[in-house]
Amino acid sequence: MDVNVAAAAACAIAGLGVGLTASIAFRWSEREQAKGRHSGTNRNQGLGPAQEPPLPPGVDTVLSVLRSCAIVLGEGDEVVKASSAAYAMGLVRGGAVALDQLLALARGTRRDGEIRQLELELPRPGAARAADPLAVSVRVAPLGSRLVLVLVEDQTERRRVEAVRRDFVANVSHELKTPVGALSLLSEAVADAADDPEAVQRFAGRMQIEATRLASLVQEIIDLSRVQDDRLMVDPEPVAVDELIAEAIDRCRQQAAAKQILIAAGGIEGLYLHGNRGQLAAALGNLVENAVNYSPPRTRVAIATRRISSAAALGEADGELIEISVTDQGIGISEKDRERVFERFYRVDPARSRQTGGTGLGLSIVKHVAASHGGTVSVWSVEGQGSTFTVRLPAGQAPVDRPPVGGPPQSLSETTPQLAPEA
Repeated sequence: MDVNVAAAAACAIAGLGVGLTASIAFRWSEREQAKGRHSGTNRNQGLGPAQEPPLPPGVDTVLSVLRSCAIVLGEGDEVVKASSAAYAMGLVRGGAVALDQLLALARGTRRDGEIRQLELELPRPGAARAADPLAVSVRVAPLGSRLVLVLVEDQTERRRVEAVRRDFVANVSHELKTPVGALSLLSEAVADAADDPEAVQRFAGRMQIEATRLASLVQEIIDLSRVQDDRLMVDPEPVAVDELIAEAIDRCRQQAAAKQILIAAGGIEGLYLHGNRGQLAAALGNLVENAVNYSPPRTRVAIATRRISSAAALGEADGELIEISVTDQGIGISEKDRERVFERFYRVDPARSRQTGGTGLGLSIVKHVAASHGGTVSVWSVEGQGSTFTVRLPAGQAPVDRPPVGGPPQSLSETTPQLAPEA
């Protein structure tokens, strides 16, 4: 009996020892595992916890070279990665997507894995509400099993160019239709009046006018197509401003004489520009021709030149600009028209343009020539008093193998009729 009790006590003590030993071993194992996890976390603290990286390998590099705005969203619509352009465009604010349309597309793609595309108009960041919105193309695609990629491409400039191209084609078609239709009708009239020499001569004169207008329109379309890209000139040459002015005056001499308009030129002599001589001559010729055409008889057109600082004129790095101003005493331009006079085919006075044969492309050519030569053109005008168009272009250097050109005459009264005395 005593032996049995002693044996039972011994077994109980042995079981208690095994339990304590197992418990201690289990606690020690847990402590070692926790220590190992903590050590692993410390070893990876530069890259975050030891888990799958946020972006698949190489994706970050690809996103950095994309021209589109790129946003990578996580499972909870959080922004995992966003390009600087996405922040600049206002698509991401405070680490979250700011547009509900983008979130809806991303959630739909995350749900079914389908690629989605949408065209949107977004307000310009920091601009007034009345400003034209940004036209963007949005494309959303799954990126792995957890992430969604949102690409947003700004299509505003492309759409503007397409609209300009459509308007240009429509306007060219309309402008060409007018003289071509007139020539067709006049040719029929000549055929019907074959027995009337006087009528034939009259219709032939009208045909010559319409043919001249058609040739002028075609030439200006060609000139505009050459300069409308606003690209800087390739292989420019020194161009004497005095020669450009003399050529522009000679181009308008007949019209000025017919209206008894005095053309006077003055300013600094011996100035040079650096660019394409033909384009510069066409631009200045258009300004002087417009001044003559839109001025009443017995008035004055003045051409002035001077050298100015680009820092004072444009607020840019200090340099020298050549300023050429053409002033008339014509009908003037209203404030609403001043914003549009440099548009293609825009006419302040359509009736007067038809009388003078104007095409509405002259000032557009001037604007593009100035831009392609790194300059600007502006207009000041008061209705009923006249207008001043001013072109500012970077100054050039005179060629070393050529002496300075003499300046334009201060007054061209010897070749252009003087203003007749008042009655």
